[in-house]
This record gives sequence, structure tokens and C-alpha cells, in this order.
Amino acid sequence: MGQPSYQASNALIYLTYGVFLVTGVWIAWLWRGQSKKDFLANNRTQKAIPLALNFIASALGSGILFTYPEIATIAGVQGLVIYALSSSLPLLAFGFLGPIIRRKCPEGFVLTEWTRQRYGIIAALYLSILTLITLFLYMVAELSALQQIINALTGLNGLWAVIAQCIVTTIYTSLGGFRISFITDNIQGAMVVGLIILGVITVGVKTNVDRRLVESSGLLGASLLGWQLMYILPVAILTNDFFISGFWLRTFASKTDRDLRIGTSIATVVVAIILTLVGVSGLLAAWTGAWPGDPPQLGSIAFFLLLEQLPAWVVGVVIVMTVSLSTAAFDSLQSAMISTGSNDLFRNRLNFWWIRLAVVLLIFPVAVVALKSPSILQIYLISDLVSASSIPVLVIGLSSKCYWWRGFEVVAGGLGGLLTVFIFGTIYYGNAKDGANLLLLEQSLYVDDWSAFGAFVAAPVGGLLWGFGAFAVRISVQWVLAKARGHHFDAFDRPPVADPSFLTGTHERSSDEDEAEPASSVKASSLKGKFL
Repeated sequence: MGQPSYQASNALIYLTYGVFLVTGVWIAWLWRGQSKKDFLANNRTQKAIPLALNFIASALGSGILFTYPEIATIAGVQGLVIYALSSSLPLLAFGFLGPIIRRKCPEGFVLTEWTRQRYGIIAALYLSILTLITLFLYMVAELSALQQIINALTGLNGLWAVIAQCIVTTIYTSLGGFRISFITDNIQGAMVVGLIILGVITVGVKTNVDRRLVESSGLLGASLLGWQLMYILPVAILTNDFFISGFWLRTFASKTDRDLRIGTSIATVVVAIILTLVGVSGLLAAWTGAWPGDPPQLGSIAFFLLLEQLPAWVVGVVIVMTVSLSTAAFDSLQSAMISTGSNDLFRNRLNFWWIRLAVVLLIFPVAVVALKSPSILQIYLISDLVSASSIPVLVIGLSSKCYWWRGFEVVAGGLGGLLTVFIFGTIYYGNAKDGANLLLLEQSLYVDDWSAFGAFVAAPVGGLLWGFGAFAVRISVQWVLAKARGHHFDAFDRPPVADPSFLTGTHERSSDEDEAEPASSVKASSLKGKFL
């Protein structure tokens, strides 16, 4: 690889971080008088293009340089296209479901707040814990990916880049919160798009494909794994996106429903193109002979093996792109975790400075775990399996016709889905130990059997079965108790129409939601749904 010099690599990495730090602090200074509400969320303020750039920046991350080239080397064009579409198309769900949830919970800014109003405190805390764990895992994966990429691209110790990123994003996020994350993501999102266009043009000009390897690689044909991924990836990624509070913060930040639909549509197209182009590097690595190499290397580093054939300045562009990708994704996760924790655990009662301190303290456990360099793909898969079991039973409550669905069914279904995965794994492997390991997907997603496919079928189907089983049990018990006590059996009575606002002092809104003014307070009300 035409690797930049030690001095050039350091300059590119830390000058890029320096630019982001100065920009973030400057913007924070401009908005230094913002309220706690604006620090945590920014409801109904953003137009379509800024939203699109934010969804793009939040949907990517430096980990894409590992995962998408890897799937291209394993499942070929079929797997890559499925992965890219499975990752981008779920963004449209926020354009479709966002307006529904905003009407039901107009002053919320995360999904867990709607969950609290619809299903009660227990279900809301259950979803909040899963959300916070997911955000934590994604932050760990992002720093882990950054460390490995800097090591591979420059030969430098990636630890220092991780420390620099933690310091930079923590400083400007603690000063400005979500508003700063949103503005910096606009800049970083635009940078990433430009850098990827430049990189693609360069790779296209400088790469020499061996046509004999194209035919012999077998990457143009379909495969069993490719057909399995056609089900696994949409289910895994769509449900997991519900746990990413950063997406919901941006959904609630849209000025109108039209802006939200346009923004998510643009982001979907751009993200699909970017992920496909990044993944094609895995195909090019195979077709130029750079991968698998001698000795054979893992497909996850195919992108970096391809770079070995390109000039040093191309690697320099990739370094800047990596830092931009990682910083944009990481500060979004930071602000999302703080906003979610403040709302769900402390009901937005924390003092402004305690919230800022939480931003700082959060970074230490994330960095420590990330430096252990766990498998990035496995981190995502564990989170995907949990979401696949929990989200199907949750979204039933979005339908007004399912008013009888309660929080008890949501929690029982989510936990039951995971139990179903364990049961399936125990039967499939013939022993409980391997059944438990399937919950961690230790053999990864790309295996030559039906274990991963079965796990992602068992999670949602089992969750729904356990949910409806819990519903039947609850209804039976409530009916028996009502008869025994001589009370009215009200399990199927429609609940009274309640004020959907969770902010006190905001009980009336304009009928034209596009002109509605955001509330000025973040004091949460006691409104909550029923668990039983």
C-alpha cells in the first residue's frame, strides 16, 4: 500500500479532529444560551435537506469499511445488494411511522416516551434498557472499528485516534447537546458524500481488474447464504433501527411530515449508493487478486488489501473519510444516549450541568470496552437478535384497533422471543450449551447451515407467539377476577381519549401540526399507559 508517511498520517488524523473540535465548540458558543429542551432535542425545526444529511451521517460509520466488503467476498453481488438495500430501506420507516408516532406523542423525542404513554412504566423501562444497551454496543463497535482501521491504514497505534475522538466529540456534545450533533452531522455528512465520490473515481481509474478472476471467483452467482440473507438482514436491521434513538431524535426534529418524508427518501437513496460502492471494494479486491492473498486473509479486510495497490494520497483521502464517518456516527450516538437516559430514567429533571457531566462520564466505559477490540459484526448481531424479538410485539400498539394490547404482552413477547431462540438452538444442535451460544451468534451470520436463519425466524415468531400467549393468560386471569369480585370486566373497553402531550403546560395544540409551536418545558407529566 502506498502508505502515507508517519508525519502525514498524524497530520491528516489530528487536523481533521481539530477542525471538528473548533467547529463544534464555535457552534456551541453561538448557541450557548439554549434551553435544556434544545440541548436534549430540537423538535419541529429542521427542513428536508439537513434531515437527509443527518440521517446519512447517522446511518453510516467507519464499521462499513469492514462489514460490506466482507459480505461481498462471502455472498458476492447478491449478498452485497441485499445488505445495502436492507440497511438503507428501513430509513423509509421513519418517514412512514414518524408522523403516526408524532401525532400520538407530539412533544416526545424518543420512541420510549410513546412506549411509556401506550404501555406503562414497566414496558417503557424495559424498552429503555434495551435501547441504552444497543446504543452502548454501537458506540463500542464504532470505536473498535476506528482503532482497527487506523492501525491498518497507517501502521499507527489506533488507541490515540480513539482517545482523540472521545475527547473531541465529548467536548462539543457536552457543550451543545443534540443541536450541535445535528449541525456537525450536516457538515460531516456532506464531507463523507464528497470524499466517497472522490474515492470511487480514484479506485475506478487506478484499479486493474483481471477478467479471469471475475469468472472464477463465483461472486456473480446466487448462493444459499444469499437467499437466507434476503430474510435475515431486513428483519435484523429494520427492527434494530427502532432502538437507535438518534433516528427518532431526527424524526421528531423534522419541521413537517413532508420534510421528514423527503429527508428520509433522499437519505435512503444516498445510503444505498454509498454502501454499495463501499462493498464493491470487496469484489474488486477479489477480482484484482488482492484478496484473499497469500496467506489467505479474512474478507473483512478486503478493502484495505485493495488499498495496497493504490497511491498514498488515496489512502490519505480514506483516512479523512474514516475520521469523518466515525465522528459523525459517534457524536450522534452520544447525544442519543444522553437524551434517552435523561428522558427515560430521570424524566428530564436533571440539572443542566449533571446532564453535561453524564456526557463526559459515559465515554470512559465505552472506550475501555472498545479497546478490547471485540468482533464488530457480532456486536451488531447480538443487538439485532434482541430487537427482532422485541419490536414486532411493540408495534402492534401503533394500531388504534389494538387498544387491548398491553405492556405485559410486550415484555413477555420480547423475553419469550429470546427464549424461543434458545429452544430452537438446543433442538438444532442437540445440547443446551450450543443453544445458549446461538443467542450470542458466536459462529457469526455467515455459516453453512441454518442456525442463524433459524434464530432470526425464532426471535420474531416466538416473540409474537409468547405475546399472544401472555395476552390470553392476562385476559383469562382478569375475567376470573372480575367474576369472582363482581366487577365489570373491562379488558376490552376502549380507553378514554387522553391528552397525548407528555409535557406539562402543553395541553392544547393547533390543529395544523405543521404550524404548531414546540413546548418550552421539558418537565415530564405523569401520563402513562397500562401494563396489565
